[in-house]
Amino acid sequence: MDKITHTSKCEQGSNGSASEQGRATIVFSLKNQIGGLANALKVFQEKHVNLVHIESRKSRQNNSELEIFVDCDCDRRQLKMLTQLLRKQTDIVEVFPARVIQVLVIPDVPGVPWFPKKISDLDFCNQVLMYGSELDADHPGFQDGVYRHRRKYFADLASNYKHGDPIPRVEFTASEVQTWTQVYRELNKLYPTHACREYLKNIPLLVERCHYREDNIPQLEDVSRFLKERTGFSIRPVAGYLSPRDFLAGLAFRVFYCTQYIRHASDPFYTPEPDTCHELLGHVPLLAEPSYAQFSQELGLASLGASDDAVKKLATCYFFTVEFGLCKQDGRLRVYGAGLLSSISELKHALTDKARVLPFDPAVTCSQECIITTFQDVYFASESFEEAKNKMREFAKTIRRPFAIHYDPYTQSVEVLKDVGSVSNMVKDIRHELDTVEDALDRLDKCPRLRGESKDVGGRIGA
Repeated sequence: MDKITHTSKCEQGSNGSASEQGRATIVFSLKNQIGGLANALKVFQEKHVNLVHIESRKSRQNNSELEIFVDCDCDRRQLKMLTQLLRKQTDIVEVFPARVIQVLVIPDVPGVPWFPKKISDLDFCNQVLMYGSELDADHPGFQDGVYRHRRKYFADLASNYKHGDPIPRVEFTASEVQTWTQVYRELNKLYPTHACREYLKNIPLLVERCHYREDNIPQLEDVSRFLKERTGFSIRPVAGYLSPRDFLAGLAFRVFYCTQYIRHASDPFYTPEPDTCHELLGHVPLLAEPSYAQFSQELGLASLGASDDAVKKLATCYFFTVEFGLCKQDGRLRVYGAGLLSSISELKHALTDKARVLPFDPAVTCSQECIITTFQDVYFASESFEEAKNKMREFAKTIRRPFAIHYDPYTQSVEVLKDVGSVSNMVKDIRHELDTVEDALDRLDKCPRLRGESKDVGGRIGA
């Protein structure tokens, strides 16, 4: 509940009171018994209150109870009625009036959605929207008590994680390893003819450094350390689906939210949600590629403080690039999207004549419907990661924010460029970097052995 408390204090410090209408947050505790949550949620339905987000976790005061965290759209009058009715069947822990979660305190920039300013702020950005320790009735593991207990174990690991902690190492079960083996073996048959060259280049490094094998599920801590050395990205465990805003915020700090659980063994080639097979085989090999990592981070930076509509557009662009993107290499289409690289059937489909492929154009792509139950209606192809990155940069300029964002890799924090002073400081840093480049070129030019190469370097920079 740290995120709730943190944002509540932010709002009180900014204006002393919540607005009359908007989003409210209620935290209440329930005994861990069948039907308790359903009965409590009926109160919201009866009062026609829209639920935006719900999450449960073990109570910190009583191990036999659950704490339920609910975001809902309501005004003060509805909030008062809700709390009165809930008190009859639950113990209310805390209530935060409207717009608590959404407000960010930036002087002279009112009404901007809350966003993390430094990497440790991601501790407040991991509220799970779907799955986690709770599974839908149509989930393959819904009726498997052993599997659900295992999922709760992974959810607890993720929810207890804080920035700076080592990622807990997991002893995977024989069933989990067997599922991984089946997926790993079949996908590796397709990669040489379907995956992009950057993906194929990094797989051997992961085999060597992170023990990628068909009989071994890599540990997230090993993968995180490897990525940190390669591109500055790190792994953060997560229990399930995050909101697009929270997920993209992680990318802004070169943090990739990664699940640690394995899909249900009854159908190893299908999962309704991201699992470790998807993350480690789909995403990680390309997060080790500098140009791809930069593209991912810029998507995240563009989302910070953006409107809900803008975040939705950015998330859709992410979906059709990082998850389902294609690129052209050596005159042929190749796959770089993690959703395709971790799905045997759709990986095959995406490069056939049956697949509809359009050039990647963020202005068009952002309006495309994202499909998670069947193959995509359309895929978008880029000439390269660099082309996709440049197009996203131009698209990001169309997102209306009353400020710009600058990322500092040394402190892993973002600076809000909202006045002349903050921009001037950034210009000084840029001038220093340019002085370093000029000095390097001067030294190369004075070295006879490298003089020819230095001219080529100068030419490329001038171009």
